[in-house]
Amino acid sequence: MSHRAGFVNIIGNPNVGKSTLMNAFVGEKLSIITSKAQTTRHRILGIVNGDDFQVVLSDTPGIIKPAYELQESMMGFVKSALEDADVLIYMVEIGEKVLKDEDFFNKITNSKIPVLLLLNKIDNSNQEQLEEQSEYWQQKVPNAEFFPISALTGFHVKEVFKRILDLLPESPAFFSKDQLTDKPERFFVNEKIREKILMHYKKEIPYAVEVVTEEFNEDEKIIRMRSIIMVERETQKGIIIGHKGAALKRVGVEARKDLQRFFGKQVHLELYVKVNKNWRSNQNQLKRFGYKNT
Repeated sequence: MSHRAGFVNIIGNPNVGKSTLMNAFVGEKLSIITSKAQTTRHRILGIVNGDDFQVVLSDTPGIIKPAYELQESMMGFVKSALEDADVLIYMVEIGEKVLKDEDFFNKITNSKIPVLLLLNKIDNSNQEQLEEQSEYWQQKVPNAEFFPISALTGFHVKEVFKRILDLLPESPAFFSKDQLTDKPERFFVNEKIREKILMHYKKEIPYAVEVVTEEFNEDEKIIRMRSIIMVERETQKGIIIGHKGAALKRVGVEARKDLQRFFGKQVHLELYVKVNKNWRSNQNQLKRFGYKNT
């Protein structure tokens, strides 16, 4: 029996449903999902294994025009996804018209590898709008195979995955067959905490935050974690902590519940808040947080 394996990279504007799609394929919540743009900061691999295939999916940050060093690094992850894909998924949503970066769009339309164009969130449209959007995108990206989908409800997701398997090259597996992702456990602790901050804080606060898990000690029945929430200013620190620590406590309680489900055992989570001035524009700090190649 021949074995197929390859890299399937998902790109598109912010908030079009890239993380929802990857999580649907993998069957695990690897990428955090919120209604805020720029939720995904890293390139996250999710691995789907079968007896005769291995699909290495890559969720990437939404394509934006970078305003500071962190966003430059985020767009670097998108660029790398364009360069090493065996199959490229370009994801758009109902009502969307243009990609936020023309250079990226040109690379998609001139791609030499298979491109799947997914029109997502069709559950939010009517038949007339769906037909108009379908025609528009098929003309816009003529080199792509077109699929209308709903990543949230699962509509056409299985059909897309079947087509991915057809397009993968014959190859041995790239990762162990019991591996779900390329990221270490601490990464998912950081992301779960950051997800709660994105959900509960407004304006600039979520974008000024980075999370670092400094301790991760696992016993048979419990995992003990100590995580630091980094902010850029003292005023942000006060907002994260809240009156008598109530806001920080809510983040900790909700993150701990999610982490217990994720790891399948009891979790003890300690949270602290520290000021790390202008970390988003500091090359050394970005390297420390995994946004730059060391």
